[in-house]
Amino acid sequence: MSIIFSTIKRSFLLAGIVVLAHGCKIDIPLTNKYTEEAIYKNPANMELYIGGMYSEFNTFQFGQFPIGYSNATDALTDVMKYTSTTSGNGTVNILAMDASRVDAAGPQLNYWSTGYSRIRKLNEFIYGLYKYAKVSDEEKALYEAEARFIRGYVYFWLVKLHGSVVIMPELEGYANKDNARSSEDDCWKYIAADFAYAAEKLPVTQPAARAGRATKGAAYGMLARTWLYAASIAEYDKKLYNQDPLTGVPAANAPAYYKNAADAAAEVIKLADQGTYALESNFAAIFLKKDSKESLFKLDYIAPQFTHQFDLGFAPPGDIPGQGLVYGVPTAELVNEFEMADGSKFSWSNATQAANPYVGREPRFYATILYNGAPWKSRTINSQAGSGVENFIEYAASPEPKRTVTGYYIKKMLDSTNTNFVVNKSTQSSIEMRYAEVLLIAAEARTKINDLSGATTALDALRNKRGLPGTTAGDAAQLMTAIEHERKVELAFEGHRYWDLRRWRKAHTVLNGVKFTGHRITPQGAGWKYEVVPADNVNRQFTPALYYIPIPVDEIQRNAAMKQIQGW
Repeated sequence: MSIIFSTIKRSFLLAGIVVLAHGCKIDIPLTNKYTEEAIYKNPANMELYIGGMYSEFNTFQFGQFPIGYSNATDALTDVMKYTSTTSGNGTVNILAMDASRVDAAGPQLNYWSTGYSRIRKLNEFIYGLYKYAKVSDEEKALYEAEARFIRGYVYFWLVKLHGSVVIMPELEGYANKDNARSSEDDCWKYIAADFAYAAEKLPVTQPAARAGRATKGAAYGMLARTWLYAASIAEYDKKLYNQDPLTGVPAANAPAYYKNAADAAAEVIKLADQGTYALESNFAAIFLKKDSKESLFKLDYIAPQFTHQFDLGFAPPGDIPGQGLVYGVPTAELVNEFEMADGSKFSWSNATQAANPYVGREPRFYATILYNGAPWKSRTINSQAGSGVENFIEYAASPEPKRTVTGYYIKKMLDSTNTNFVVNKSTQSSIEMRYAEVLLIAAEARTKINDLSGATTALDALRNKRGLPGTTAGDAAQLMTAIEHERKVELAFEGHRYWDLRRWRKAHTVLNGVKFTGHRITPQGAGWKYEVVPADNVNRQFTPALYYIPIPVDEIQRNAAMKQIQGW
């Protein structure tokens, strides 16, 4: 489903409602209690309140995280390289190359205050819903389900970052400013309970008047994602990376949690079997069709009121010479990951493939990557080395190069029909969850509970729809390798890679002590020379301590019952 962001308009409306509530009986003291009662007694205000809460999803649109400007977490990994070296546009590079930038004084990857502010508003809504609202019990359950869906999402981000956080389920708990952290295991269970309640109470589809609101399928998808993360921590963490008594999930819980993930994914697959969801035949269309059945939950935009600037940030500079930004570009590591059209692996050691590396690749490659010689908006991309508008430039040769530092540009999610996005802005959807991810969750979870047939069925359903043959994996280890590959390719630039490497506890090996690369392309005879060049100027750093981001020190100082995560 989609979300049309009308937060500003709703805020003005709600402010107006409050003013009216204050002004209609000026002889009554304007206490907080009176204001709450007045607002909740009007059912229309309930819609405004909960509708405004959905704006939280905008914080993470297009895989972004609120560091610097539009910094994407994929740029902390091996699939995307940000081009800037400066704080702001290049903050993500600074973090990727200097682990010491993350500390309790300013952890950078910080969502604590924003997240808990939203949680409090949601708890206030649930409290007022049952104390004051003049709506039916069925409507109360629906509103609570929406609030808990959003609350579960906010906690999901907090726990991904910190592991052990403070759970504030009841509004009365705020009377005591000192609250201890809960165990990571209890945190995942709490998030799962929110999504499970939402899945039970929400409808399969929302009426047109409530377009953009959470649905049963979206809640089951989030529930599957939650249990997969919890199961991964249980399997892979094993208290190897942090000795805090509250972090980590007991290893014995992994099988049950993987089964929970598989079961939740199965509920979404049932809805797909009934026609609610489906994979798109055209991969590129997923991100441009407003009515794509592949979307379980997405953020929609409508010009001119509600737009974004993804094209301005990521389109090749030839689209708008002198005005494009080119925040991030694909790495050679991602480009190399795409298979050939017949499902075989691409290899630079294969002379035929190396001579024409962009010929005969799988369909997702052509929908995801703009390469040297690619057709784009009535021109041909020229990303060879040189001084032209779109030509390759070495990373750090300029603080804000605004062109590729790898030899490639992003194509996925760009709108090829938007020829003046500086004026028009952008309106393509940001998909928070889609059916492809659910199939990948099902495949991983079923692999882990030794249902290899079920895992293969889910994985092959995705691969076949993407024009590829089924997997050749014959055992659990091979299936996991295939699933990790599919997640890297299928979900590229959607904000999953960093968090996948963290939950698999592979980040400290994949993202540490290494420079990711690009290709310097130069003419050679009748063809081209492809030279592997570093896209980083220093080695990347990811220390094991970063699996649990420290809680901001000022939050510790305000809360006497909360201790810092050990190791920080």
